[in-house]
Parts: sequence; structure tokens; C-alpha cells
Amino acid sequence: MKKRKTAEWSKLDNAAKIFPPNSKKSDTKVFRFACKLKEQVDKDVLQKALDITIEAFPLYKSIIKSGLFWYYFEKSEIKPMVTEENTPPCSPLFNRDKKDLLFRVMYHKSRISVEIYHALSDGTGALQFLRTLVFHYILLKYPDAFKDNVPILDYDASKTQKMDDSFSRYYTNKKSIKNKKRITAYQIRGIRLPEYRIKVIEGVMPVDDIMQIVKSYNTSLTIFLAAILMCSINEEIAIRHKKSPVVLSIPVNLRKYFNSETARNFFGVISVDYNFSDYSGDFVDVINHLENCFKENLTPEKLSQRINLLSSLEHNYLLRIIPLKIKDIVLRIANNIVDKSNTSTLSNVGKIDMPAEIKPFISSFDIFVSTNKLQACICSYDDKLRVSFTSAFISTDIQRRFFRTLTSLGIPIDIITNKIDDE
Repeated sequence: MKKRKTAEWSKLDNAAKIFPPNSKKSDTKVFRFACKLKEQVDKDVLQKALDITIEAFPLYKSIIKSGLFWYYFEKSEIKPMVTEENTPPCSPLFNRDKKDLLFRVMYHKSRISVEIYHALSDGTGALQFLRTLVFHYILLKYPDAFKDNVPILDYDASKTQKMDDSFSRYYTNKKSIKNKKRITAYQIRGIRLPEYRIKVIEGVMPVDDIMQIVKSYNTSLTIFLAAILMCSINEEIAIRHKKSPVVLSIPVNLRKYFNSETARNFFGVISVDYNFSDYSGDFVDVINHLENCFKENLTPEKLSQRINLLSSLEHNYLLRIIPLKIKDIVLRIANNIVDKSNTSTLSNVGKIDMPAEIKPFISSFDIFVSTNKLQACICSYDDKLRVSFTSAFISTDIQRRFFRTLTSLGIPIDIITNKIDDE
């Protein structure tokens, strides 16, 4: 009798646990990284590059299954296949009734796109996957260009390091200081796009131009753009809703504060708020207020509390033995509470870099995410900064105000948007 092969499985990290119960058509929990090349993508070469890349990221071979108490990753024999882009941005990847891989690789003309389900990885881990994929694609596509000097990618983490559950590793079991009472944030209102589509509006601007303005305000890029977004949202708030604060959710890459090379989730989230009915609403005042919020929240102590909070569910014996179906309900309620505490999200991925020998073949990188609200993602490559808005609403007034504020400061911006059918 043939011996049955034992399935390889691993736990979802503590940040990932929130995603399966809360994934839905209106918010798929999928995000996209894309790289635009100087020439058209060769599908066959891209498939070969994917075959190489997937071996370096073992968790990406996984599907999600549900047990009695937890969801878990199980290694799959499904081979990831490159496809031509033919679905709306950030279409669902997780389906409880169909076991499939949790990422997809697509191409369209000169663009390579990787869409990833958030339970699998965060933005930093996904970016390393795309960088590795593009790196191998270019080496395979243009072998003659590297005969004398084979480039080296700076991300050389081992498979063990990439698989590391850094939340578990840095869990300390210390009692957290009591969190501040959650506030009810202003919620953006408006007519939503049909069929759970998302509107993507991207502004492309010179890095040097915007950084010169940022320095003149003596602040960081993230705080500067967060202040503009808050003011843009405030301009669209009806008088009767002015008492509600504008609250932005800001994801934080914990790898910058704790030693980790994981390709899985390892991020925290801080919330920054400003109540335009209580303060002057002056742009400089908003910046100063945000400076204080960031300083208060971005400390090793506060970020460690975030890790302990996320890990507490797994380490609490009573919670561990609650059946998964009940945990799903609890996590949905928790997600709804958090959702009402935030107006929008601003995520700064930062500077994306590639080996110097590879750069002549690349035009740009960008990122955006699924959302049932309004969300902005920021990244830069070479001399260009990109701010990509995704929105579930037909109205683009907030995005328009945001980019007009930047142009009024003398920053030239190119606007790119996707076409929504029947809009």
C-alpha cells in the first residue's frame, strides 16, 4: 500500500488572522504591486522567472484551510501560472469554497503585476517578491547584457528567515498599558461604484520637487501628505458632521524597529487624528499636531504593545479553544469597531530600489490596494514619487483637492486613472 504523504502546514501569523473572516467582495484584502518595463513583457520568460522566484518564497505555495479552531496554511502542489491581465484590480483571491493560491502574477503590455492576499504577506514582503521576480525576468530576458557583470539582488534572506513569524518571535507577554478610548471617526459618504469596483487615481511627481517643499515645512513626507489628505477630506465634510474627527490609519513596517527579514506580515498600525472643530485647521497646525501623534506612537514600547496585542489571541488559552466559527464572528465585530475608528488610510511603502545594472530596463513601480473606503499608497522609484488613491466611491473630489493642493505649491503632477465600465 502506498504511504500517504503528510501535508505540510503552518499557522497564520497574528496580523493575518483578521483577514479571512473579513474578506468580502466590497473589500477583498488584496493589494497590487506593479513594475512597468521599457519593453513589452514576454509571457514565457515571465513564467520561467516565476518558476525560479516561487522556490525562494515557500509560503507562496500555500492555500488557506480552516480547522476547528484556526485557519492555517497548507502547502499546495498547484503551480502558479502567469496570465494576461483580464480582471478588475484587486479581484478576490481568497475563496472559502475553492482552495487556490493566494497570489496571482499578470502582465499587460510592458507591465508586470503581482496581486497578493493580505493574509499571505504585507507590502514589504510582497515588494521583495516582485523585486525578485523582475530581477530574474530581466536576467533571463537579456542574458547578453550581463555576461561580464552579473548583478546581485540585495534581498538575500534565507527561506527560514522569509518564513519567520516575527510576531511570535517578538511576543513578550508583558501587560500592555491601557489603550486610549477609541473615538468614532468621520466616515466618508457618497454613491459607491457598481459591482464593488474600485477607482484608481495616481499622481506622479518629481521626488526632488516635493521633497524641497516637505523640507520647507520641516517635517517628513508621510506627515506632509497625511496633513494634505486630512485637509482635503475636511473640505468635503458637511457642516453637520464637522464635530467628528478625521482619523487616518498609518501602517508601520515593524522591520525597521525589530530585526526581521520575514516575507510574511510584520506590520503595525497607528491612528492619527485631527478634529477640525476643536483646532484652527491651519495646514501648519495640522502638521504640528501630526508630528506629536507620530512621536507618541512610533516608539519601541508602543510598537511592542501592538505586537503583544495581536499575539494575545493566540496565547490566551480560553480564546484558543473557542471554535473557529465563533472566532470569525468575534473578529468581524472587532474589525467593524476598528473600521468606524478610521476615516481613511495612508500607506508609505517608501523608496523602491533595484540593482544599478537592472535599472535601465525598468520604467516605474507602483502600488495600490482594495478598499471599501478611500486609501492612498505612496512609493518612489528613481526620480518619481507616486501617490495612488483607490476609492469605492464615484466622487473624486477628495483626490482632486489633494492633487490641487500639491500643484498650488508648484509641484508638477501627471494624473493617471483607470476606466470603470458603466461609470
